[in-house]
Amino acid sequence: PCCCLAWSSPIRHAVISPPIMTTITTPLITTSSRSTALHNTPHDGYDACKTDEVVDLEIDAYSSSSEEDDGDDTSQNNISQQILSLATPALVSLAIDPLMTIADTAFVGRYSAPNDPYPLAGLGSAAALLVFSFYVFNFLATATAPLVAKARASKDEVGAKLVGGQALTLASILGTALTLTLLIFREPLLHVMGTGVTGVEADHYGEQFLTVRALAAPAVLICSASNGILRGYLDTKTPTIILLGSNVINLLLDVVLVAQLKMGPQGAGIATTVAEWIAALCFLGVLAGKLPSADGKNIGSNTKPSESGNIVPVFELPKWMDIRPLVVASSAVFLRSIVLQVAMSSAAAMAARSSAESDIIAAGASSSVAAHQIALQLWLLCSFLCDALATASQALVADGMGREDAESVRTVSQTVFSWGLALGLSLSAILWVGTESNFLTDFFTADEGTRLELTKLLTIVILAQPLNSFVFAADGVLQGAEEFPYQAKSMALSVLTAFAVFAALEYTPLLGASDDDTLVHVWLGLIALQSMRALTSFVKLIEKQGPIDLLGLGKQASQ
Repeated sequence: PCCCLAWSSPIRHAVISPPIMTTITTPLITTSSRSTALHNTPHDGYDACKTDEVVDLEIDAYSSSSEEDDGDDTSQNNISQQILSLATPALVSLAIDPLMTIADTAFVGRYSAPNDPYPLAGLGSAAALLVFSFYVFNFLATATAPLVAKARASKDEVGAKLVGGQALTLASILGTALTLTLLIFREPLLHVMGTGVTGVEADHYGEQFLTVRALAAPAVLICSASNGILRGYLDTKTPTIILLGSNVINLLLDVVLVAQLKMGPQGAGIATTVAEWIAALCFLGVLAGKLPSADGKNIGSNTKPSESGNIVPVFELPKWMDIRPLVVASSAVFLRSIVLQVAMSSAAAMAARSSAESDIIAAGASSSVAAHQIALQLWLLCSFLCDALATASQALVADGMGREDAESVRTVSQTVFSWGLALGLSLSAILWVGTESNFLTDFFTADEGTRLELTKLLTIVILAQPLNSFVFAADGVLQGAEEFPYQAKSMALSVLTAFAVFAALEYTPLLGASDDDTLVHVWLGLIALQSMRALTSFVKLIEKQGPIDLLGLGKQASQ
């Protein structure tokens, strides 16, 4: 404990206290940090302040804006380091999950019979359904992370662990229900996704893949909730290690089951399901204190004895007031995810029907679905890479909100968007090289029809990356500020815009579009969706009275 005298004035709060060198032990990392006791409550004259303990998490604490100049280069560099320290491992962990599906897609596409698009088409329809089914529950990470981070930043360790336990319980219940739903209704669901058009063979392969992958639903949702909990503790390294290990397992099993045993989509489904269950058990072990986190520590190792305890599912009926924050945040994110995935799934279904009037209906539709599946996986992979910055901004913005530090929230947000622009341009350049060298088309498929359709889409995917990076960075900042209801409304408007653009391109002679361009129209609709998301997010970010005030307009007006 330390005592200090803090003098406050209407202009600046000065702190009269010697700096203290403190060794800080956290649940995620042990580090030495130079800390100074701050007193931020405005009063006239002298006030005494007492600090019982100082807690930092994974990164060096940055001082409040009352003692730092926003234009200071050292402060900007420090924030960039903080963002990168979270975003770099998050980038790896977020990319690993879609890499599993990409590995499945590549193995099934490469080890199918020549000019046979049906296995990949069946996998594509089933994968689109699974992405929809799993992603609508991403609130288990998106809503949990800022709630845990805010509680932790305000020194409410018990509250942070309570939210984590509730999220794990919810993940287990929803995952089990999702497994039963996918297994019972797999045939009609696959037909909605287009297998009724792609042919009996594609339908058979899709059902094989879906039946096995449905068994992984509880594991996927537990991994999502666990990821959110660890993000709240500013730990992105542990998820990276766990998911990297599971991805290696998936790759090895793909080699055995798909390449060697020729089990096709069914083998790919088994490989991914086994890998995801191993990852879920590892996450539960870390959160329960049975396994160490990335730095060898256990969650909560820096708390007082009265607050100690590990994060495990809560198997009792909680009070409404205890779960209200999680339910409210989760409901808004759930609605937003539902709307987004309806749009993405509709795109997959339209891709299946885009060749329905060709001379060879099944083969033409299968090529379109296969091309859409490959392009969509590349799109999602790049999106998850951009989401790494969103993960960092979400945690740091929530941390700043918990400390009521408006300046650090604004500075973190501005820095994240700078890095986002650089990442978006880099991804565009990488995809352009892969397209021009024919590496991407050669890697994923040998089917000529699929290659032809894919070439049309890659240009769109390349040009969209800077836009994508802004959208995902904005998502992270607004989620950290707990603007979940606004994001749900924004997504609804964006999806309506996407459908309007698609209808205009598909059903009117606008720009002389032909009937053969349906697949391209689907993707232009997705670009319209992202454009509206960017616009509505920007409006909220620059709002003078909003939680971010990105341009500092509210601050200037108050001065």
